[in-house]
Amino acid sequence: MACQQVTPQRQRKVMNEATPELDYLYSSRAANIKQSAVRDVFDISMREGLVSLAGGNPYLQSLPLEKLGNLAHDILAQEGMTALQYGNGQGTSELREAICHVMAEEFILDASPENVVVTAGSQSALDITCKVFCDPHDVVLCEDPTYVGALNTFEANQVAVHPVRVDEHGLVPEALQEAIVALRAEGKTVKLLYTIPSFNNPSGITLSAERRQQIVNICKQEGLLVIEDNPYGMLKFEGEFNRPMRADNPEDVLYLGSFSKIFAPGLRVGWALVPERFQRRFYLANEAVILCPPTLNQMLVTSYLENHDWKGQVATYRELYAKRCAAMIAALEEFMPESISWTVPEGGFFVWLTLPEGVDTYPLLHTGIEAGVVFIPGAAFSPTQENPNKLRLAFSAVDEESIREGVKRLAPVLIQAIAAAEGAAAS
Repeated sequence: MACQQVTPQRQRKVMNEATPELDYLYSSRAANIKQSAVRDVFDISMREGLVSLAGGNPYLQSLPLEKLGNLAHDILAQEGMTALQYGNGQGTSELREAICHVMAEEFILDASPENVVVTAGSQSALDITCKVFCDPHDVVLCEDPTYVGALNTFEANQVAVHPVRVDEHGLVPEALQEAIVALRAEGKTVKLLYTIPSFNNPSGITLSAERRQQIVNICKQEGLLVIEDNPYGMLKFEGEFNRPMRADNPEDVLYLGSFSKIFAPGLRVGWALVPERFQRRFYLANEAVILCPPTLNQMLVTSYLENHDWKGQVATYRELYAKRCAAMIAALEEFMPESISWTVPEGGFFVWLTLPEGVDTYPLLHTGIEAGVVFIPGAAFSPTQENPNKLRLAFSAVDEESIREGVKRLAPVLIQAIAAAEGAAAS
């Protein structure tokens, strides 16, 4: 939005007219702030009778709520003056130490608590990353599709986002190299690669082990910092966890983690494991935004990790989500026509559907709601608004019977849309 000169006369005129929105007060940055498609349907998905396959909410019903209540009571009764007071801007030393042990489960064995910065969820960590590393119009590369919350953060910080092609094995190294070369030939400043390598949101695709180091090597060679967002890494359905890119590249990867998917999103506790050379600037930027992470929440997370079998809880989630994913895949095979394809994730929360070319899933959102089911249209996850013929389904918060019913309700909506698109193309 162009900056408009405001004279005292104009200000009085605007105020006297009682303009509902005093647009002249907004910064140019504010024009880029918008609500995501996920939030657009959040309230709708709560309506009685709807099956929501939209939101990627973790299933919290298996958490030991009585035990958590007792832990919170003990913290307040015994350490209330600390828990309710301002805290360290980097996060408590106890939680940062515990976070290092959590990351060690995923093969990050060299993390120092000094390089961990506790944030208000990994969403906040991503915003801090933009503030520290990006000027307006700098370029961030990302998978296409990618996390809608990341796209909103980049846009709000006036960062240009350029998509990089993916296939069934994740980000394509050759496409990454080509994008960097092409953008720099245009005079663009490329700073970061943002990636969700394990069970990508929204596609569910996992970057292959063979490509992970290739990707880091390309970025290192070209002077890009890799931002590895790994909220779903521990939610692999079977077998050993995928090795994060950060495990072998401590100076070239900034790693984002979160307790939102493996514990509780309402606590808003995440973290960044920052390369040592960037740690101080990142920490100071985080402190400037949030002053300090919430001490009580940090103490509760620490106590949970120390006094509960959190690894067993994660194992419970892995088994639960594996069954729900299997139920969704089975329902898709049962009800969807052959012209629709989908990903089969190895973990995480999401399945990504591809419809024939010519079908736009955004208008189908309202048709789906009328049919009693909610999903997220695919264009919401693309920085270029591509992927109009795709959509995301989430299975994490819905029981297996409801998953089947939701897919059953959705299938006629998609089949009718495909037939309409084919008829329009033929005419």
